[in-house]
Amino acid sequence: MVNEATKEQGSHDVTVTVAPALPVQGHRLPLSNLDLLLPPLDVSLFFCYLHPAPTAAALKEALAKTLVAYYPLAGEVVANADGEPELLCSGRGVDFTVATAAGVDLREIRLGAVDESVEKLVPVKKAGGVVAVKVTKFRCGGAVVGCTFDHRVCDAYSFNMFLVAWAAAARGGPAPPAPSFRRSLAAPRDPPPRAPSTEALIDRLFSPRSAALPPPPVAASSVNRIYRIAAADVAVLKAAAGPGRTKMEAFTAHLWRLCSRAASRRQSQCCMGVVVDGRTRMFPDGAMKAYFGNVLTIPYGVIGSEELRRMALADVADDVHRWVVEAATGDHFRGLVDWVEALRPKPAAARAYLGGTGGSEAMACIVSSGMSFPVGKADFGTGLPAFASYHFPWPAGAGYVMPMPSARGDGDWVVYVHVAPELAKVMEEEPTVFRALENSYAFQ
Repeated sequence: MVNEATKEQGSHDVTVTVAPALPVQGHRLPLSNLDLLLPPLDVSLFFCYLHPAPTAAALKEALAKTLVAYYPLAGEVVANADGEPELLCSGRGVDFTVATAAGVDLREIRLGAVDESVEKLVPVKKAGGVVAVKVTKFRCGGAVVGCTFDHRVCDAYSFNMFLVAWAAAARGGPAPPAPSFRRSLAAPRDPPPRAPSTEALIDRLFSPRSAALPPPPVAASSVNRIYRIAAADVAVLKAAAGPGRTKMEAFTAHLWRLCSRAASRRQSQCCMGVVVDGRTRMFPDGAMKAYFGNVLTIPYGVIGSEELRRMALADVADDVHRWVVEAATGDHFRGLVDWVEALRPKPAAARAYLGGTGGSEAMACIVSSGMSFPVGKADFGTGLPAFASYHFPWPAGAGYVMPMPSARGDGDWVVYVHVAPELAKVMEEEPTVFRALENSYAFQ
C-alpha cells in the first residue's frame, strides 16, 4: 500500500510512504540484548541495474507485499521507559524516494569515488525510521536501488534476508521462509551460570560505555572508497597465510599489516577487529537461520606497529585465527547476552571500536565480511545488478572495511572502505590486492 501523500525533496525527488499490503496490529517489539550492543548507526547499500532496470512502481508493489512478513521494518524506533531503543510496530511504512539523474547515464557514475557519487544514490533515513529506499533513474534507462537501515534493528545477515524476499516478490516467485522475531532465541539465562573464562573474554571485548577508554580521534578527513580484488589475488593471499587459514583470515592479516605501515608515530599500536556472526554458534541445529536481528560480536587483536611491520603474513594470520576462534562459540554469545542483561539499562560499547587495549594510541580498523551479500539473488524481475556494494561511512575513529562478492560472479571481491587517508594511500600504493574500481569493470 502506498501513501498518496508525497513530498518534494528537490526538483527531481519525490518521496512516498510504502506501507505493508495488509494491516499491522500495533505493538511494541523489544530489541534483544545483542541488539542493544549497537550504537545508533545507519548502514546503506545499493544495486546498479543497466537497462532494462526495475521500475519504481514494481519495486513499491513488491515492497508492500514483503513488509507483511517483515512488518517491524515498517515501524519506528522509539525509547522504552528505561530509555532503551525498541520497535514500535505501527505499520507506518517505509519512505520510498524516486529521483531522476537528469542528463546522466549510469555508466558515467564514478562508483570508486564514493564521496563524489554514491552518497547521492543512497537515502538519508529520517530519525526514528527503520528503513528508507531510494531509486535513482538515469537517462540510459538504468537505475540504482539504494537502501539505508538502522543497524540497531538488524545486522547485514538479516537485511540480506529481506532483500532476497523483496526481490522474489518483484519476480512473482515463491516467498523465502518467513523471518523469525523470536526474542527467546537470544534471551538471558536465569540465573546465568558462572564461567570465569567466558566472562574474562567478554570484559576484554566489551565495556560499559561510561567506563570505556577514550576512542581514537575521529579523522575529519576519513575517505570512502570502493576497490576490487581479483580472485587470483585472493587465492595468493590465502596461500601465503598458510594451511588451514580462510580467505577472510588472510585478508584481515594483510589489512592489519597495511595498518602498521600507515600508523603515525603517535599510533604505537594497531588494533584489528573482526565482526563474527553467532547464529550457528548459538544454535548449530539451524534454529536461528531465519532469526531477524543482531547476532554479532567483535573480537580483536592488538600488536605494536613496529612489531607488526616485521611479522610475516602467516604469523599475523595465525594471530587473527586465534582471537576469532576464541570468540566464535555458543558459550561466548550466550554469556554476552547475560552480560548485557546485568548491565541494563546502561549502554555498552565494543572495545574494538575504541582501539581495544591500545585505546587512543592505536590505529583501529574493523573488518566485516559481506560475503553473504545476495548480489546473485537481487533480481527484481529485469535481471541481476551489474554492480552492488555496501556503504557505511560511520562517525567512529576506527576504520571500517567490508569485502563482498563481485556482481560479476567470477570470484572477484568488491571492498568497501571507510578509513583514514593515510591508510587509503598505503592500500593504493601496493602493487597487488586493492585495485582501483573502474567503470569498465563495473559496467562491462
